[in-house]
Amino acid sequence: MTDNLKTEPIAVDPAIGSEQRTGLGRLEVPIIGIFCILLLQAMVWASDFLIPVTAAFLGYFVLNRPRRWLARIGIPPVVSAALFTTVLTMVIGLLLVQLSAPAAQFIEDLPSLMERIKNELASAGGTLEKINDASEAAEEIIAEKDAETVEVEVVSNRGIITTIFSMAPGFLSRIMFALVLLFFLVASGDMFLVKTVQSFKRFGDKRKAVGVLYSIEDRLGHYLGGIAIINTGLGIAVALAMYIWGLSSAVIFGFLAFGLNFVPYLGGLMGATIAAAVAFVTLDGTWPAFGVFATYIALTSIEGQLVTPLVISRRMRLNTTVVFLTVAFFAWIWSVMGMVVALPILIVIKIVCDETGSWPTLARFLGDGQNAQTEKEAEPV
Repeated sequence: MTDNLKTEPIAVDPAIGSEQRTGLGRLEVPIIGIFCILLLQAMVWASDFLIPVTAAFLGYFVLNRPRRWLARIGIPPVVSAALFTTVLTMVIGLLLVQLSAPAAQFIEDLPSLMERIKNELASAGGTLEKINDASEAAEEIIAEKDAETVEVEVVSNRGIITTIFSMAPGFLSRIMFALVLLFFLVASGDMFLVKTVQSFKRFGDKRKAVGVLYSIEDRLGHYLGGIAIINTGLGIAVALAMYIWGLSSAVIFGFLAFGLNFVPYLGGLMGATIAAAVAFVTLDGTWPAFGVFATYIALTSIEGQLVTPLVISRRMRLNTTVVFLTVAFFAWIWSVMGMVVALPILIVIKIVCDETGSWPTLARFLGDGQNAQTEKEAEPV
C-alpha cells in the first residue's frame, strides 16, 4: 500500500521556466514606463501639495541635527520645533513687511518699464521697427476681412499687478502649510527615523537605513546651511553694487540675488538679465546696462568659483549636465519653486545611491568623475 502512495517526481521543463522569466523581463519595461508616466502626471497634478511637503521634509533633515543638539541639554523636541518654526515665521514676515513697499512700487512700474525697454530697443535698431510695421500691416489686412465681426477690447492697465497679487494668497498658504508640517516633523523627534527602521526586517537593512538618514542630515544640512550663508553675503554684495551703480531698487536686487542663487547656473544669469534690463532704462544707456550685467556676473562667478568650493564639501560635487537637466525638469513641473528644491532632491538621491550601494552605476553617473568611496571619505574643509 505504501508503494501505491509513492508519486513520481514531476518533470519541469527548464525551457518553460526560461520562457516565463523572459516574458516577465519583457513586461518590466512597459510597466516601468507606465509607472514613470503616471508618476510624472501625479507630480504635475499635485504640485500645490507636493511643493510645500518637499520643502518641509528638506527643512526637517536640515533642522534635525540642531534639534538633537538642543535635546542633549534638556530641551524637548516640541519646544525646539516651536522655536524653529517661530523664527522662520518671523523672518518670512519681516521680509514680507520690509519688501512690500519697494516690491509693490517695482511691480507698479513694471508695465511702464517693459514699454520703455521696448521703445529703447525699437529706437536702437530698425529691425524691430520693421517687424512691428509688418505686424501692424498684417493686422490691418485681417481687420478688413473681419470687418463684420464685433470686436470687444478689454483694457486693463493693472493686469500684471492684479495677476501677481492674486497669486499671493496661494503662495502664503503654501508657506503656512510647509511651516505647520515642519513643526510636526521636528516635534516628532526621531519618530520618523524609528518608523523607517522598523519597516525593515533584517538587522543589516536597519543599520543601512540609519546610516542613510544620518548621512542625509549631515550632508544636506551642511550644504543648505553653507549655501544660505553664502547667498546672504552675495545678496549684500549685489545690493551694494547696484546702489553704487545708481539703481533705485538695490535692496530688491539683493534679495533677488539671495533667492535666485539657490538655482544652479540659471539663477545668476536670470538675476543679471533682470538687473541689466532695469539699468538699460533707468540709467539711459547701453554701457551702464552692460556694466551692471558684468558686475552681477562677476560677483556670482566669485561666489561660485572661489567661495562655495571653500565652504561646501567636495562630497557635493555632481555631474553638471545632470544638475542642469534636473533644474530644468523641476522648473517645468513645479515652476520657480521647483528650481529651488531641484538640487537638494538630487543630493538626496545621490546620498541614497552612495550609502546603499544598490545603484552603483547611477551613483557614478550622478557624480563628477570621482568614485563613490572617495566622495564618502572626503571631509568638509
